[in-house]
Amino acid sequence: MTGAAETPLRAALRGLRTELSLPDDFPPEVFAEAADAARSPELAGHADATDLPFLTVDPPTSTDLDQAMHLERRAHGYRVHYAIADVAAFVRPGGALDAEAHRRGTTLYFPDGRVSLHPEVLSEDAASLLPGRVRPAVLWEIDLDPEGAAVATRVRRALVRSRAKLDYAGVQRQIDAGTAEEPLALLRDIGTLREEQEVARGGISLNVPEQEITEHDGRYGLAYRAPLPADGWNAQVSLLTGMAAAHLMAESGTGILRTLPVAPDGAVARLRRSADALHIDWPHHVPYARLVRSLDPGRTDHAAFLQECTTLLRGAGYTVFDGGDLPVPAVHAAVADLYTHCTAPLRRLVDRYASELCVAACEDRDPPEWVLAALPALPKEMAEGTRRANTVERESVDLVEAALLKDKVGEVFDGYVVDVKENEPATGTVHIDAPAIVARVEGTAPLPLGERLRVRLAQAAPGTAKALFVPA
Repeated sequence: MTGAAETPLRAALRGLRTELSLPDDFPPEVFAEAADAARSPELAGHADATDLPFLTVDPPTSTDLDQAMHLERRAHGYRVHYAIADVAAFVRPGGALDAEAHRRGTTLYFPDGRVSLHPEVLSEDAASLLPGRVRPAVLWEIDLDPEGAAVATRVRRALVRSRAKLDYAGVQRQIDAGTAEEPLALLRDIGTLREEQEVARGGISLNVPEQEITEHDGRYGLAYRAPLPADGWNAQVSLLTGMAAAHLMAESGTGILRTLPVAPDGAVARLRRSADALHIDWPHHVPYARLVRSLDPGRTDHAAFLQECTTLLRGAGYTVFDGGDLPVPAVHAAVADLYTHCTAPLRRLVDRYASELCVAACEDRDPPEWVLAALPALPKEMAEGTRRANTVERESVDLVEAALLKDKVGEVFDGYVVDVKENEPATGTVHIDAPAIVARVEGTAPLPLGERLRVRLAQAAPGTAKALFVPA
């Protein structure tokens, strides 16, 4: 995309920020409080764990590093050391910084920057688990048996120091080449065992290639990013920690869960109709989770079905409980177990509270009053923050698509149909390989779900008209 083509895109991105009433920057009092906290965090009660050689695995350009890990073998299994940035060491309850984090809820990512949950002096410096820096953390120690099942969990505050900042592609190369040292090589072993545990309990991880906005020399594009095995292994360690946290809170009687109800029968019936339309064999005795794992996202019919499967993951939310009474439902249907968000406190408000609840549970004491006072409002705050984040992600991709295509109206592209509206079979979504576009398609006859289709671009203008295709 040329510089001239970027101009309407940047204007549209500014317009999106205005439309969503997003702040340009932090208020002066928030900056001042963050700067003071960066200079003098609350470190009372932090043990010294700087002898553990932690490492981080993140996208190459990330500087807001929430998690670091160290993996080791035990006589009868494995031990996962998982350090989570201790944001509570920097944020004073009831202060300006705390209030601003509650207003924001989550970090929002735009192609041309971000609207952070916390000022950069914390999120990308003093609180971030950057390599070579001593940082306060909430340190998880989770023991696994030889099959990868969790058998013991401990949580404490500690000072940690990461030794290396790695990215997914580099981790994959080292492990595949056999050059990874044992703490990193164990990521494959533990990740694979945890994937097997997920299969056994009926959990689901959808391997759907995602559109990704790329940037090179200030110019934006789109690409499909198929997750690497290392992505999945790393995600399993985070998932393990979220499940351990949820069980700790459930045992203590107070907490906040990430919940997802089981999909209603109507949604599953619709998915079965999609499988039939795509000629995917789904015997009635085969569980949904097993079918999903058998699919190849490189096939157009399978990719379309996986896209349809995402409809069963709608309806996730946050649910608070106390007095020992778990909510109904308490389980996250896709995880197939109790689960909570606790591993990304630099970017997500609720995680700071989950960490505090788990530390209190492990120390066999009541949670701090500031945590209990904030809990009732957190589900609504997080729902609003998540809604904004999803809107920013979706609208940003739409704007980049329109900018890439604005000079190609009338041209014909090869694609395949990944979704068809149930009550409007002539309307759906088309996936185009080059450029990496997923956009609306409208015809006059029913669209062929999962099949190749040549389409013509009918409109595209950033900030004015989202990309729209018609059958060619």
